[in-house]
Amino acid sequence: MKIVFWGTPDIAKDCLEAIYNAGHEIVCVITVPDKPNSRGKKIVYSEVKEFAIQHNLKLIQPEKLSYNEELKEEIKKLNPDIFCVVAYGKYMPKSYLKMCKYEPVNIHPSLLPKYRGSSPIQWAVLNGDKETGVTSMYISEKMDAGDIILQKSVQIGEYETTGELWDRLSKIGGELLVETLKQIELGIAPRIPQGDNCTEVSMISKEMAKIDFEKSAEEIKNLVRGLNPFLGAYGFVDGKKLKLWKVEIKELVEEYQNKQNGEIVLSSDKTGLYIKVRDGLLSVLEIQGENAKRMNILDYLRGNKINVGNKFE
Repeated sequence: MKIVFWGTPDIAKDCLEAIYNAGHEIVCVITVPDKPNSRGKKIVYSEVKEFAIQHNLKLIQPEKLSYNEELKEEIKKLNPDIFCVVAYGKYMPKSYLKMCKYEPVNIHPSLLPKYRGSSPIQWAVLNGDKETGVTSMYISEKMDAGDIILQKSVQIGEYETTGELWDRLSKIGGELLVETLKQIELGIAPRIPQGDNCTEVSMISKEMAKIDFEKSAEEIKNLVRGLNPFLGAYGFVDGKKLKLWKVEIKELVEEYQNKQNGEIVLSSDKTGLYIKVRDGLLSVLEIQGENAKRMNILDYLRGNKINVGNKFE
């Protein structure tokens, strides 16, 4: 099919690459305008733009979609069969929904109707879900509420991070989009209404990243892996900010029962770093000091002292 692809980050790039390799004609790629990196100095291209440039695909980066008649005319001249939208980053106005032969489709990294909205992968990990997946759906006026076409479910590992799950779902999303387009072209694609029993999630905020050591070991573990590698969960020891990137839950032995939550009960480059929490111990596996790189905990403790008895705040 002749496709206009809308997308921005790496999860979208994997879907674009999948339909490109499947032999579809990508008549245009639409992505968001370039923006500077976090330090505001260097302009960074989106993953989708990088792919489009590498494969000599027509590229458009509109500032806005609403009331953009020039963009609409340019798309109409391309005479696409369908729009494929994956994490584009902007809401598609109603006027775009009937521009092609087929209804536009979207890939969403959750098992809809669960986790409509932004950051569904992060929330699946943060909430300690055992299962998630990818959904292909028709785009409707309401965000992520369109009729479901296909779904693929996967199990989430106990210590799997958002980054690891993201990479898996990106590949699955590409495979699902290829199969979805095949079924649409053959006229056999299902259409399953989502109904009203949905959950919606918001973007991840910086305020979420500070660890509350009064919470359970499971809740803290899920926060740490849920914010890895995007943002990072942290606490303060002696006024210094430390990010915890990987932790394991250990049984709370009797000798540490009366310690305070957040208190460091073991700390050396031989044993590692153990923190007492409400219902267990947290063994820190990977840590990051202020203005430093992520490190294995034993390597970190060889050059940085954290005293037993100190408390994470």
